[in-house]
Amino acid sequence: MATQQRTVDYLLEQATGAGTVSAKPMFGEYGVYVDGKMIGSVCDDRLYVKPTASGRVHAEPVSDGAPYPGAKSHLLIEADRWDDAEWLGELLRVTAAELPIPKPRKPKRSM
Repeated sequence: MATQQRTVDYLLEQATGAGTVSAKPMFGEYGVYVDGKMIGSVCDDRLYVKPTASGRVHAEPVSDGAPYPGAKSHLLIEADRWDDAEWLGELLRVTAAELPIPKPRKPKRSM
């Protein structure tokens, strides 16, 4: 089951307190970004957040799950918790704060 656009739109609306929040289509699902850092994904209408120490403390109680087969374990944020915009924004903000800055892409070589 693919993620519905309305699910992504709702999550982005709820998470505005985290900073610049966006979602990009990836492999039929969505990557979630805060200030340019990928902090998780939305797969099958479920929010998966990369595990960080601060994120885990903020999200407790929380279960782990893999967004797709073979993926590393992420924090699985249950849908009933998305309604608290302040809580969700803070979770994404503290998670992004602990993740490294993405490495710049190397320019493509022209032939």
